[in-house]
Amino acid sequence: MSTPVALIKRVLKTTPAAQGIKRCVSQLVAQLRFQQEFMRFKSLASRSATQRFTVRWQDRYPCLGDKTAITGFDHHYIYHTAWAARIVAQTRPVRHVDISSSLYFCALVSAFIPVQFYEYRPADLHLGNLSSELADLLALPFANASINSLSCMHVVEHIGLGRYGDPLDPDGDLKAIAELKRVLANGGSLLFVVPVGKPKIMFNAHRIYSYSQIASAFADLQLQQFALITDNGQEGLIENAPTEMADAQTYGCGCFWFTRRD
Repeated sequence: MSTPVALIKRVLKTTPAAQGIKRCVSQLVAQLRFQQEFMRFKSLASRSATQRFTVRWQDRYPCLGDKTAITGFDHHYIYHTAWAARIVAQTRPVRHVDISSSLYFCALVSAFIPVQFYEYRPADLHLGNLSSELADLLALPFANASINSLSCMHVVEHIGLGRYGDPLDPDGDLKAIAELKRVLANGGSLLFVVPVGKPKIMFNAHRIYSYSQIASAFADLQLQQFALITDNGQEGLIENAPTEMADAQTYGCGCFWFTRRD
């Protein structure tokens, strides 16, 4: 005969709502542990010689998901911005122009290179060596072949899907690529990042590209480097990854460094 505990476990395994029940139970347990830790900490604080802070229940700010064995992070956004920053540090342009990439990337790079950041939805960002202005990637406010150092990372896959208030356009990404190539100067660098894997549109979030789709779109530029961040990112940044590995991903991150031939 099954014990009550065994019966409950069996029900949790076979019930469609089991995962939801488990989450609720886990949250309840976490709340109880938090309350116990609060009371224990308050007791310790009351016996402290310094008495530097008041410890009040009404001031609590529960952070219940941070007791992990390792520090987690978004592999794609940590690695692709680190990849790009290292290239900018290597090439040392007089200025760098970024189109809608990570604000963290632009803010950090502006510590050693003047950065001009442009966005369809401008960011109210105030830092020395960094400007933030309005621009539409389908009509960039630059003359032909005028930008020597340019980046557009995790952006083009969104263009034309309406996610950010832009007009619907199935070919919006190709038009954006054409604009990037139009403004890139002779001898200039373009840092370009998009999701790679099996080609598809995940409407209205993003597109996923095969390696050959990107290579074809930029066939008139010189590929200096390709780096891959895999689906789970456990391998870190894989430089010179084989195209077959890129195409085998579900949602990999493809980092392309292109230059325009003089």
